[in-house]
Amino acid sequence: MNGLKVTALGSLSKQLKNLRAVPARPCSLAACSRKNTRNASLHPLWQSPLTIPGGTRQSPINIQWRDSVYDPFLKPLKISYDPTTCLHIWNNGYSFLVEFDDSTDRSIIVGGPLENQYRLKQFHFHWGAINDWGSEHTVDSKFYPAELHLVHWNAVEYPNFEEAVMEGNGLAVIGVFLKLGARHEGLQTLVDALPAVRHKDTVIEFDVFDPSCLIPSCPDYWTYAGSLTTPPLTESVTWIIKKKPIEVDEDQLEAFRTLLFTSDGEEERRMVDNFRPLQPLMNRTVRSSFHPQLRPHAQQLSP
Repeated sequence: MNGLKVTALGSLSKQLKNLRAVPARPCSLAACSRKNTRNASLHPLWQSPLTIPGGTRQSPINIQWRDSVYDPFLKPLKISYDPTTCLHIWNNGYSFLVEFDDSTDRSIIVGGPLENQYRLKQFHFHWGAINDWGSEHTVDSKFYPAELHLVHWNAVEYPNFEEAVMEGNGLAVIGVFLKLGARHEGLQTLVDALPAVRHKDTVIEFDVFDPSCLIPSCPDYWTYAGSLTTPPLTESVTWIIKKKPIEVDEDQLEAFRTLLFTSDGEEERRMVDNFRPLQPLMNRTVRSSFHPQLRPHAQQLSP
Protein backbone atom coordinates (compact mmCIF):
# COMPACT_ATOMS: atom_id res chain seq x y z
CA MET A 1 0.00 0.00 0.00
CA ASN A 2 1.48 3.31 -1.06
CA GLY A 3 2.58 5.85 1.51
CA LEU A 4 2.75 3.47 4.47
CA LYS A 5 6.47 3.33 5.01
CA VAL A 6 7.75 4.73 8.28
CA THR A 7 9.28 8.14 7.83
CA ALA A 8 8.96 11.39 9.71
CA LEU A 9 5.49 12.85 9.88
CA GLY A 10 6.80 16.34 9.31
CA SER A 11 5.05 19.50 10.37
CA LEU A 12 2.09 20.86 8.47
CA SER A 13 1.99 24.53 7.68
CA LYS A 14 0.72 26.64 10.53
CA GLN A 15 -1.56 28.28 8.01
CA LEU A 16 -3.70 25.14 7.86
CA LYS A 17 -7.06 26.33 9.14
CA ASN A 18 -9.72 24.23 7.45
CA LEU A 19 -10.21 20.82 5.94
CA ARG A 20 -8.18 20.26 2.82
CA ALA A 21 -6.79 17.47 0.72
CA VAL A 22 -3.03 17.13 1.00
CA PRO A 23 -0.38 15.50 -1.17
CA ALA A 24 1.35 12.28 -0.17
CA ARG A 25 2.35 12.54 3.46
CA PRO A 26 4.99 10.47 5.30
CA CYS A 27 3.38 8.18 7.85
CA SER A 28 4.49 7.34 11.37
CA LEU A 29 1.78 4.71 11.69
CA ALA A 30 4.06 2.54 9.59
CA ALA A 31 0.36 0.29 8.43
CA CYS A 32 -1.87 -2.66 10.00
CA SER A 33 -5.22 -7.23 9.46
CA ARG A 34 -6.81 -11.81 10.41
CA LYS A 35 -8.23 -15.29 9.43
CA ASN A 36 -11.19 -17.72 9.23
CA THR A 37 -14.30 -15.58 8.62
CA ARG A 38 -12.16 -12.47 8.66
CA ASN A 39 -10.24 -13.56 5.52
CA ALA A 40 -13.14 -12.52 3.32
CA SER A 41 -12.36 -8.87 4.03
CA LEU A 42 -8.64 -9.08 4.71
CA HIS A 43 -6.91 -5.83 3.86
CA PRO A 44 -4.88 -6.04 0.60
CA LEU A 45 -1.74 -5.30 2.62
CA TRP A 46 -2.01 -8.75 4.22
CA GLN A 47 -3.49 -10.87 1.42
CA SER A 48 -0.06 -12.22 0.54
CA PRO A 49 2.52 -13.36 3.09
CA LEU A 50 4.61 -10.50 4.39
CA THR A 51 7.45 -11.67 6.60
CA ILE A 52 10.70 -10.33 7.90
CA PRO A 53 13.64 -12.64 7.11
CA GLY A 54 15.07 -13.77 10.43
CA GLY A 55 12.46 -11.82 12.36
CA THR A 56 12.10 -13.08 15.92
CA ARG A 57 9.96 -10.40 17.59
CA GLN A 58 7.04 -9.61 15.29
CA SER A 59 3.72 -8.16 16.42
CA PRO A 60 0.86 -8.49 17.19
CA ILE A 61 0.65 -11.63 19.34
CA ASN A 62 -1.86 -13.60 21.34
CA ILE A 63 -1.28 -12.96 25.05
CA GLN A 64 -1.86 -16.04 27.16
CA TRP A 65 -2.95 -14.70 30.53
CA ARG A 66 -1.62 -17.55 32.66
CA ASP A 67 1.58 -17.94 30.64
CA SER A 68 2.64 -14.36 31.26
CA VAL A 69 5.32 -13.97 33.90
CA TYR A 70 4.88 -11.59 36.82
CA ASP A 71 7.88 -9.27 37.09
CA PRO A 72 8.00 -7.53 40.49
CA PHE A 73 10.63 -5.14 39.13
CA LEU A 74 8.28 -3.59 36.59
CA LYS A 75 7.53 -0.04 37.60
CA PRO A 76 4.26 1.86 37.31
CA LEU A 77 3.92 3.59 33.97
CA LYS A 78 3.89 7.37 34.35
CA ILE A 79 2.07 9.34 31.66
CA SER A 80 2.32 13.09 31.23
CA TYR A 81 0.61 14.53 28.16
CA ASP A 82 0.27 18.23 27.38
CA PRO A 83 -3.07 18.67 25.56
CA THR A 84 -1.72 21.71 23.68
CA THR A 85 0.79 19.51 21.81
CA CYS A 86 -2.06 17.93 19.82
CA LEU A 87 -1.91 19.14 16.21
CA HIS A 88 -3.96 17.30 13.59
CA ILE A 89 -6.16 14.39 12.60
CA TRP A 90 -5.09 12.74 9.37
CA ASN A 91 -6.77 9.99 7.33
CA ASN A 92 -3.72 8.29 5.83
CA GLY A 93 -5.71 5.70 3.91
CA TYR A 94 -5.23 2.92 6.45
CA SER A 95 -6.36 4.46 9.75
CA PHE A 96 -6.73 7.95 11.16
CA LEU A 97 -3.80 9.40 13.06
CA VAL A 98 -3.95 12.03 15.76
CA GLU A 99 -0.57 13.75 15.57
CA PHE A 100 1.40 15.62 18.23
CA ASP A 101 4.23 18.11 18.42
CA ASP A 102 7.17 15.94 19.50
CA SER A 103 9.91 18.59 19.29
CA THR A 104 10.13 18.85 23.08
CA ASP A 105 9.44 16.70 26.15
CA ARG A 106 5.97 18.11 26.81
CA SER A 107 4.09 14.85 26.17
CA ILE A 108 6.01 11.87 27.50
CA ILE A 109 5.84 8.50 29.22
CA VAL A 110 8.41 7.13 31.64
CA GLY A 111 8.72 4.14 33.95
CA GLY A 112 7.03 0.81 33.35
CA PRO A 113 9.50 -1.39 31.46
CA LEU A 114 11.26 1.65 29.95
CA GLU A 115 14.78 2.81 30.78
CA ASN A 116 14.31 6.24 29.23
CA GLN A 117 11.47 8.68 28.73
CA TYR A 118 9.66 8.53 25.39
CA ARG A 119 7.86 11.30 23.51
CA LEU A 120 4.36 10.91 22.13
CA LYS A 121 4.34 11.00 18.32
CA GLN A 122 0.79 10.00 17.44
CA PHE A 123 -2.06 7.69 18.27
CA HIS A 124 -4.35 5.67 16.04
CA PHE A 125 -6.84 2.81 16.17
CA HIS A 126 -7.43 -0.55 14.52
CA TRP A 127 -10.97 -1.93 14.22
CA GLY A 128 -13.12 -4.54 12.55
CA ALA A 129 -16.07 -4.49 10.19
CA ILE A 130 -18.14 -5.94 13.03
CA ASN A 131 -17.67 -6.21 16.78
CA ASP A 132 -16.47 -9.84 16.70
CA TRP A 133 -12.93 -8.76 15.83
CA GLY A 134 -10.82 -5.67 15.22
CA SER A 135 -8.04 -5.62 17.79
CA GLU A 136 -4.52 -6.51 16.75
CA HIS A 137 -3.53 -8.25 19.96
CA THR A 138 -5.70 -10.90 21.54
CA VAL A 139 -5.93 -12.18 25.11
CA ASP A 140 -6.43 -15.93 25.46
CA SER A 141 -7.37 -15.89 21.75
CA LYS A 142 -10.23 -13.44 22.34
CA PHE A 143 -10.56 -10.37 20.15
CA TYR A 144 -11.84 -6.94 21.03
CA PRO A 145 -13.71 -4.83 18.45
CA ALA A 146 -10.92 -2.22 18.39
CA GLU A 147 -7.50 -1.37 19.77
CA LEU A 148 -5.83 1.97 20.45
CA HIS A 149 -2.08 2.46 19.90
CA LEU A 150 -0.22 5.43 21.37
CA VAL A 151 3.16 5.62 19.66
CA HIS A 152 6.17 7.10 21.47
CA TRP A 153 9.85 7.33 20.56
CA ASN A 154 13.07 7.34 22.57
CA ALA A 155 14.23 10.96 22.36
CA VAL A 156 16.98 10.39 24.93
CA GLU A 157 19.03 8.10 22.71
CA TYR A 158 17.91 9.14 19.21
CA PRO A 159 17.65 12.54 17.52
CA ASN A 160 14.39 11.89 15.67
CA PHE A 161 11.58 9.44 15.09
CA GLU A 162 13.07 8.14 11.84
CA GLU A 163 16.20 6.92 13.56
CA ALA A 164 14.38 5.61 16.62
CA VAL A 165 12.08 3.46 14.52
CA MET A 166 15.07 1.46 13.26
CA GLU A 167 16.49 0.63 16.70
CA GLY A 168 15.56 -2.13 19.14
CA ASN A 169 14.68 0.27 21.95
CA GLY A 170 13.50 3.08 19.71
CA LEU A 171 9.74 2.96 20.21
CA ALA A 172 7.26 2.35 23.00
CA VAL A 173 3.62 1.74 22.13
CA ILE A 174 0.80 1.65 24.66
CA GLY A 175 -2.00 -0.64 23.52
CA VAL A 176 -5.52 -0.20 24.90
CA PHE A 177 -8.42 -2.52 24.05
CA LEU A 178 -11.86 -1.07 23.32
CA LYS A 179 -14.95 -3.03 24.31
CA LEU A 180 -18.62 -2.41 23.72
CA GLY A 181 -20.33 -0.70 26.63
CA ALA A 182 -21.07 2.83 27.79
CA ARG A 183 -20.43 5.90 25.66
CA HIS A 184 -16.92 7.27 26.19
CA GLU A 185 -17.16 11.03 26.59
CA GLY A 186 -13.47 11.65 25.99
CA LEU A 187 -13.52 9.67 22.76
CA GLN A 188 -16.63 11.49 21.58
CA THR A 189 -14.65 14.70 21.06
CA LEU A 190 -12.58 12.79 18.53
CA VAL A 191 -15.55 10.99 16.99
CA ASP A 192 -17.29 14.31 16.35
CA ALA A 193 -14.34 15.39 14.18
CA LEU A 194 -14.16 12.24 12.03
CA PRO A 195 -16.62 13.28 9.28
CA ALA A 196 -14.13 15.96 8.26
CA VAL A 197 -11.45 13.32 7.53
CA ARG A 198 -13.70 10.75 5.90
CA HIS A 199 -11.55 10.46 2.76
CA LYS A 200 -7.93 9.41 2.41
CA ASP A 201 -5.36 12.22 2.56
CA THR A 202 -7.56 14.70 4.38
CA VAL A 203 -6.22 16.54 7.40
CA ILE A 204 -7.83 18.89 9.91
CA GLU A 205 -6.46 20.84 12.80
CA PHE A 206 -7.29 19.21 16.12
CA ASP A 207 -5.79 20.96 19.09
CA VAL A 208 -6.04 20.79 22.86
CA PHE A 209 -6.81 17.09 23.30
CA ASP A 210 -5.46 14.98 26.15
CA PRO A 211 -5.20 11.31 25.09
CA SER A 212 -4.71 10.20 28.69
CA CYS A 213 -8.51 10.21 28.87
CA LEU A 214 -8.37 7.13 26.61
CA ILE A 215 -6.10 5.17 28.97
CA PRO A 216 -7.75 3.08 31.70
CA SER A 217 -6.95 4.07 35.27
CA CYS A 218 -6.08 0.48 36.19
CA PRO A 219 -2.26 0.39 36.31
CA ASP A 220 -1.91 -3.28 35.28
CA TYR A 221 -0.23 -4.11 31.97
CA TRP A 222 1.59 -6.75 29.95
CA THR A 223 4.85 -5.95 28.18
CA TYR A 224 6.95 -7.69 25.55
CA ALA A 225 9.53 -6.92 22.87
CA GLY A 226 7.87 -6.63 19.47
CA SER A 227 7.63 -4.81 16.18
CA LEU A 228 5.63 -2.32 14.22
CA THR A 229 2.47 -3.92 12.88
CA THR A 230 2.80 -2.16 9.54
CA PRO A 231 5.64 -2.02 6.99
CA PRO A 232 8.55 -1.87 7.49
CA LEU A 233 7.66 -4.06 10.50
CA THR A 234 10.89 -3.11 12.25
CA GLU A 235 11.54 -4.86 15.56
CA SER A 236 11.86 -1.64 17.49
CA VAL A 237 8.84 -1.62 19.82
CA THR A 238 8.50 -2.15 23.53
CA TRP A 239 4.81 -3.00 23.78
CA ILE A 240 2.84 -2.01 26.88
CA ILE A 241 -0.61 -3.59 26.66
CA LYS A 242 -3.07 -2.39 29.26
CA LYS A 243 -4.96 -5.20 30.97
CA LYS A 244 -8.24 -3.35 31.38
CA PRO A 245 -10.15 -2.15 28.28
CA ILE A 246 -12.04 1.09 27.95
CA GLU A 247 -15.74 1.10 27.11
CA VAL A 248 -17.16 2.72 23.98
CA ASP A 249 -20.65 2.48 22.60
CA GLU A 250 -21.91 1.09 19.30
CA ASP A 251 -22.36 4.49 17.69
CA GLN A 252 -18.75 5.40 18.41
CA LEU A 253 -17.45 2.21 16.79
CA GLU A 254 -19.74 2.78 13.81
CA ALA A 255 -18.26 6.26 13.40
CA PHE A 256 -14.86 4.62 12.80
CA ARG A 257 -16.43 2.45 10.11
CA THR A 258 -17.78 5.45 8.20
CA LEU A 259 -14.23 6.43 7.25
CA LEU A 260 -12.87 5.45 3.84
CA PHE A 261 -9.66 3.89 2.55
CA THR A 262 -10.19 5.87 -0.65
CA SER A 263 -9.74 9.47 -1.76
CA ASP A 264 -12.53 11.80 -2.78
CA GLY A 265 -13.67 10.89 -6.30
CA GLU A 266 -12.56 7.25 -6.09
CA GLU A 267 -14.89 4.30 -5.65
CA GLU A 268 -15.63 4.20 -1.95
CA ARG A 269 -14.11 1.45 0.22
CA ARG A 270 -15.00 1.43 3.89
CA MET A 271 -12.12 1.65 6.34
CA VAL A 272 -12.57 -1.58 8.31
CA ASP A 273 -10.44 -4.61 9.25
CA ASN A 274 -7.27 -2.51 9.29
CA PHE A 275 -5.18 -4.86 11.41
CA ARG A 276 -2.31 -7.29 10.91
CA PRO A 277 -2.70 -11.06 11.50
CA LEU A 278 -1.27 -12.55 14.68
CA GLN A 279 2.43 -13.44 14.70
CA PRO A 280 4.19 -16.32 16.50
CA LEU A 281 5.47 -15.66 20.00
CA MET A 282 8.65 -17.67 19.32
CA ASN A 283 11.09 -17.47 22.24
CA ARG A 284 9.70 -14.35 23.81
CA THR A 285 8.34 -13.93 27.33
CA VAL A 286 5.35 -11.74 28.04
CA ARG A 287 5.85 -10.09 31.41
CA SER A 288 3.07 -8.71 33.56
CA SER A 289 3.01 -6.02 36.22
CA PHE A 290 0.41 -8.05 38.12
CA HIS A 291 0.07 -11.66 39.31
CA PRO A 292 -1.50 -13.59 36.38
CA GLN A 293 -2.81 -16.30 38.73
CA LEU A 294 -4.99 -13.72 40.47
CA ARG A 295 -7.35 -13.58 37.52
CA PRO A 296 -10.86 -14.30 38.85
CA HIS A 297 -12.21 -17.57 37.47
CA ALA A 298 -15.46 -15.93 36.44
CA GLN A 299 -13.80 -13.05 34.64
CA GLN A 300 -14.14 -13.28 30.90
CA LEU A 301 -12.49 -11.15 28.24
CA SER A 302 -15.12 -10.53 25.63
CA PRO A 303 -15.18 -8.27 22.60
